[in-house]
Amino acid sequence: MEFVVPRFCCVIFALMTGLASGLELAITGPSTIERASGQTVKLECQFTLGPDDLAPLDIEWSLLASDNQKEDKVVILYSGDRAFEDYPVMKGRVHFNSADPKNGDASINLTGLRSTDTGTYQCKVKKAPGVRSRKILLTVMEKPSRPRCYAEGPTEVGKDMMLRCVSAQGTNPLQYIWEKISDSKLLPASAVLDPVGGTVNVRNASASVSGTYRCRAKNLVGSEECILHLNVTPPPNTAGIIAGAIIGVLLFLIILAVILVCCCRARQKKKYEKEICNEIREDVPPPKSRVSTARSFTSVGSHRSSLGSMTPSNLHEYALKPQYDKIPSSEDFDRPPSRAPMATPIFTAPAPAPAPRVAGPNLSRMGGIAVMIPAQNRDGSIV
Repeated sequence: MEFVVPRFCCVIFALMTGLASGLELAITGPSTIERASGQTVKLECQFTLGPDDLAPLDIEWSLLASDNQKEDKVVILYSGDRAFEDYPVMKGRVHFNSADPKNGDASINLTGLRSTDTGTYQCKVKKAPGVRSRKILLTVMEKPSRPRCYAEGPTEVGKDMMLRCVSAQGTNPLQYIWEKISDSKLLPASAVLDPVGGTVNVRNASASVSGTYRCRAKNLVGSEECILHLNVTPPPNTAGIIAGAIIGVLLFLIILAVILVCCCRARQKKKYEKEICNEIREDVPPPKSRVSTARSFTSVGSHRSSLGSMTPSNLHEYALKPQYDKIPSSEDFDRPPSRAPMATPIFTAPAPAPAPRVAGPNLSRMGGIAVMIPAQNRDGSIV
């Protein structure tokens, strides 16, 4: 029994020596790679074959699942002197580095990297009886986008302000670096920097804080920068602003009061003129008419001539005519109206209607003129 163990150990050592002299992978290139999105990366996998490795050669690249319950995804496969792309997500973006991988170069190239390409890739070379594999961790990072620089808070002397620098895109960890590129090229003594948050706190700012600043955002795969022109001004004259506002309000009120007064006066004047136009003046007598006087004398003269020409032959014609030209006297107004005797029973002439009695002063105010008419009898003769 004491010789059995040494013989068994010799057999194991011989097998291990035989395997060592067969298929081997060369450790070339880094095992951890970081690249920016859109770039190209080469995953190294070099191997050597032994004289006893006579079986067909198989090369398999796969993306290992982060969860053990999920299956690994084969990216590209070389078998039977042909290459096969089995992963649709990377189809057209992955290919072997060598046109003939069986010569010992199983490396692959990935183009147009995306953030979803991040993961652990395994290169497995199989040639019976040997099998060798290698793992490479690939991290696809996104370079920072152009940051935005701005000042937060009042940019006045004696005030506290904050300078901010923000990059919307980029894979962490991001680092922000502030620097002043004008005047003394030194940040204010009271400035407090936060390289992770990208802020600069400035307390009790002075006029010397004014100038041009540059912020640079960077990570492991790239950097971008922005420029900020800062102008710190003296505080405004608050008392002058308040006084100007008060004066402006007073002027507005005065102008408004003047406009209201003018409108009220114009309205009252218009109302007064309207009342004057509608007023009736009763104490002013109407103007005298000379034409009516002349007509009165003419009518009297004609009446006299007609009376003088009356004869017994034409007397009955005047008796039949109604006495329209006779002006009634005051006695006629007191006496009740009577009808004149008819000349013939065939024709009846209506008596003139008595005129309304008008007092003497009223006749003068109405423009009437007193006319002397000779008295007549009922037969028409002058008394």
